[in-house]
Amino acid sequence: MDNTKKENNPVYSRTDTAKVNMSEAEWKKILPEDIYNIARQKGTERPWTSKYENSKEIGTYYCAVCGNPLFKSDTKFESGCGWPSFYEPISKGSIIYAPDHSHGMSRTEVMCGRCKSHLGHVFEDGPKPTGLRYCINGVVLDFEKAKAAEKKYEGKNKD
Repeated sequence: MDNTKKENNPVYSRTDTAKVNMSEAEWKKILPEDIYNIARQKGTERPWTSKYENSKEIGTYYCAVCGNPLFKSDTKFESGCGWPSFYEPISKGSIIYAPDHSHGMSRTEVMCGRCKSHLGHVFEDGPKPTGLRYCINGVVLDFEKAKAAEKKYEGKNKD
């Protein structure tokens, strides 16, 4: 399957940078229920359930809703919080921020800079060089292995 497009999702693209504006009814029609719940309803996946939490693969993490590049694997770190954590987004525009005062807490919500889907929250207890911890729901992430790493691995294992 071509990972740059998603079946039944006309806005998913890893190359298009145009902002996506759709009604919640339209999102509900094209997104799987688990992704819709977190991305559009600001849900949270259970801690320690993401397939990406302990992943050490080299590559790029994308928004599972629209395909926007979000994080490089070299900014991922073990935070022990139960969700995939990163210390820096790919670019300033890849993430947008909003105050979140839900559940009796004061936090900063992080959303996709292209489709405004809820990704998780950012905290100021991360490692250097940024001191930030982007705590992200793995359900709203897609991952693509780096091509160079994949070729190197395949070359070593041809024996």
